[in-house]
Amino acid sequence: MLMTQNCEADRPCPLTLSVVIPVYNEEESLPRLEEALHDALDGLDERWEVLLIDDGSTDGSYPLLQAMHERDARFGVVRFRRNFGQTAAFSAGFDLAQGEVVFTMDADLQNDPRDIPIMLATLREGDYDIVSGWRKDRQDAFLLRKFPSRIANWLISRVTGVHLHDYGCSLKAYRNEVVKNVKLYGELHRFVPAIASWMGVRIFEMPVHHHARRYGRSKYGISRTLRVILDLLTVRFLLSYAARPMQVFGRWGFVCTALGVGLGIYLTILKLARNVSLASRPLLSLAVLLMIIGIQFISMGLLAELMVRVYHESQDKPIYVVRNRLPTAQPAPHERASR
Repeated sequence: MLMTQNCEADRPCPLTLSVVIPVYNEEESLPRLEEALHDALDGLDERWEVLLIDDGSTDGSYPLLQAMHERDARFGVVRFRRNFGQTAAFSAGFDLAQGEVVFTMDADLQNDPRDIPIMLATLREGDYDIVSGWRKDRQDAFLLRKFPSRIANWLISRVTGVHLHDYGCSLKAYRNEVVKNVKLYGELHRFVPAIASWMGVRIFEMPVHHHARRYGRSKYGISRTLRVILDLLTVRFLLSYAARPMQVFGRWGFVCTALGVGLGIYLTILKLARNVSLASRPLLSLAVLLMIIGIQFISMGLLAELMVRVYHESQDKPIYVVRNRLPTAQPAPHERASR
């Protein structure tokens, strides 16, 4: 379990809590966000930091972020050169986070920072690796936001095998080693619990507060549904076959090749037994096509296997994750003599 560590005189106390918040054109909500974060975090007996990632804002957000940092250096600011998206913002925050527990949330005040202490206590008491927020009483339009979200959450849970009510809730708590071992691309930030499941993480979902949007307008709409579905296919492949791609390509290659060979044998029997002309039969073309496709699938699987090995070996990336370790130690000579 994570515990608040005592500080020594010659060594600063380590951070126990990092909060990563992407910011994109949120100048109206930032003053209230700063106040809400102080109200939630100052009462904790923890050393904390807030990482505000300015994702290419075009309004007055960045000067406000600068002012927040000047008032309290625990508010760190990262400014992107342009809008790279929410996933890139979370990834930058994960790279910089120093806390033993890393929280993520939105800057629009729909997530409530008052949930952070409760989620932190839940993570520690239950010895969980991830605590995911569930907007049980979500304050959004039903047709454009809640209904598509319910379908997406059901689909993601079925495909990935990690059953959560609300993948889209940004308010989540992670142990630092979890986010350091997850690489994000595209729109994969909402799939972090599913992606991290290959590490054997323990996940808990709990209801959190959710407020109607008071400032500005949502940066996300129903148009992102297609992107979610495409990313879901990526996640499914990563979870099932990332370390063994030959099993998916080879399987389809074997099926296609077997069908092609079977049709070839059938046509050969027709030719030899009945002297049937094969020139006008489309099955001959289909048999040849299936065998070619099968060989291509198998070749793609072999190339993918080589790429996976290059990826893991070049980055010295293990194919396993250790939760904890009790190392061996050699007894002292006098201890060996007494045994």
